[in-house]
Amino acid sequence: MSINFSDVGRIGKDAVTRYTGNGEPVTGFSLAVDSGYGDKKQTIWLDCSAWGKRYEGVSQYLIKGAQVLVQGELGTREHEGKTYLTVRVADIKLVGGKQASDSQERPQQRQAPRRQREQSYGDAGTGGLEDDSIPFAPFRPHSYY
Repeated sequence: MSINFSDVGRIGKDAVTRYTGNGEPVTGFSLAVDSGYGDKKQTIWLDCSAWGKRYEGVSQYLIKGAQVLVQGELGTREHEGKTYLTVRVADIKLVGGKQASDSQERPQQRQAPRRQREQSYGDAGTGGLEDDSIPFAPFRPHSYY
């Protein structure tokens, strides 16, 4: 029996991608999820692992303070007498930026992928028109992976 998990939280520290003995990538990160409210508010920490090449390139966006939606299979693991909550990630979505305190740490790293994405689309779909010359902007699909 598996327990499905889906929640929004913040990355606790930058994600790290490691490789198994047979070369399969595993991206690991900690996720802080708030539970309760007021005086009863508490933070639950989850150890997340995302297996496969799909997540190999995503790790650069999974940085401390980034808000993400994580979906996967909830589990536990024992280590030195303590029980830890784990999530085997099935899907990750970036839903918010970093906290203000972290925004100056890596401004170039966060802006570079966006510039590359904009350049790769160029004028596709605009028919030679600029965005300012029409009352609506054309649809330009993008990918997070």
